[in-house]
Amino acid sequence: MKNIFQYIQGDRAIWGVVGLLALFSFLPVYSASSNLAYLYGDGSTLPYLFKHFAHLVLGFAILYGVHKIPYNYFRGLSIIAIPVVVLLLIITMAEGTTIEGANASRWIRVPFVGVTFQTSTLAGVVLMTYVARYLSRIKDKAVTFKETLLPLWVPVFIVLALILPANFSTTAIFFLMIVLLVFIGGYPLRYLGIILGAGLIFLTLFVISAKAFPGVFPNRVDTWISRVENFSDDKDTEADYQIEKAKIAIASGGVTGLGPGKSVQKNFLPQSSSDFIYAIIVEEFGLFGGLFLMVLYLFLLFRIVIVAHKSTSVFGKLLVIGVGLPIIFRAMINMAVAVELFPVTGQNLPLISSGGTSIWMTCLALGMVLSVSAKREIVAKEEKEENPLDILSEAI
Repeated sequence: MKNIFQYIQGDRAIWGVVGLLALFSFLPVYSASSNLAYLYGDGSTLPYLFKHFAHLVLGFAILYGVHKIPYNYFRGLSIIAIPVVVLLLIITMAEGTTIEGANASRWIRVPFVGVTFQTSTLAGVVLMTYVARYLSRIKDKAVTFKETLLPLWVPVFIVLALILPANFSTTAIFFLMIVLLVFIGGYPLRYLGIILGAGLIFLTLFVISAKAFPGVFPNRVDTWISRVENFSDDKDTEADYQIEKAKIAIASGGVTGLGPGKSVQKNFLPQSSSDFIYAIIVEEFGLFGGLFLMVLYLFLLFRIVIVAHKSTSVFGKLLVIGVGLPIIFRAMINMAVAVELFPVTGQNLPLISSGGTSIWMTCLALGMVLSVSAKREIVAKEEKEENPLDILSEAI
C-alpha cells in the first residue's frame, strides 16, 4: 500500500474523499439505471454499471495525469484553450446531438470514437483557469475598466453567450463563480457592478429576442420560465412530475432507507441516474445516507479552501478556488433541486451521477487542485532539507 501512495502527490484527504465518492457511486448508479435499462435496453443494468466504471477509470487517469503537471503550465494552456473551446461551442450549437432524449444542443459526438461530449463543462474549467491567470497578473496593480475589458471580459462573455442558448443554469453558475472569483481576486467593486449590470441587460435582451423569434431557440426560454413558475407555484401540475416523484422517493426513504437497490421511484423518475440521483440515494440509504454524502462534499470544500490558503502564489490560490468551488456548488444545487429548495436545473451530482463528461471534467478540475497542493508539498520538503535545524527542533 505504501508503494502505491508514493506515486500520488497532493492533499491525501482530497484523494480519499474522491475515492469514497467514486466507490459509493456504483450502488446508486447500478440501482437507478433500471429506468434507462427498460426504456433503451433489455432491462439489464449491468451495461450501465460497466459504462460508469469505464468513465471513472478514465476520470482517475485524467486526475492522476493532470496532478503531475506543474500548475504554472495551466497559465499558458488556458490562453491556447480559449479559442479551442469557442470553436467547440460553435460546433455544438450547429451540430448538437441528443443523448437518450435529452436536450439536443449540449453534446457533440467525437468522430471515429462514437463518444458524446458536453463541451460546456470543459469550457467552464478553461474559463475559470483563464480568469485566474489574468487576475494573478493584475494583482496589486491599478487598472481601469477599459484595460480589463478586452483581455478579461470579452472572452468571458463570448464563452457564456455560446453556452446560454442551450443551458441557462450552467451559464448562470459559471457567471456567478466568475463574479465570486474576481471579487476574491481583488477586482475593483465599481467595475464589478458594471459587469453585473451588463450581464443582466444581456440576459434580458436574449430573452426578448428568443420570445420574438421562437424558431431560433425553440422552447428553451419557455422551459426556463416554466421551471421558475412551477417552483414558485404551490399547485401541482404535470410539469411537476419529476420533483413530485423525487419528494416521494425522499419521503419513502425515511431515516434509514429502504436498502441498496430497493428504490421504487427509480422506475418512475426520469433522469434517476443523473439529475435526480440524490433522491434515489435518500430513498435507499435514508436521511443518514443523504447527510453522509453532503458531509463528504462539505469536507471536500474544506480541503479545497485549505489548499488555496496554503498555496504560495496568487495564481495557485485563484486557480484552486476557480476550478474547485463550482464542483461543490453543483453538488449543493443538485441536492437542493431534489428536495425542492431550488428550481429544476439539470445539474448532476459530481462523481456520483452517471455521465462521462461530468466525471472527466470534475477529475480534471480536481487534478488541478492537487497539482497546486503537490507543489506546496515539494516547496515544504525543500525548505526542510535546506533547514535541518527545523527538523531537529520538531523532534525535540
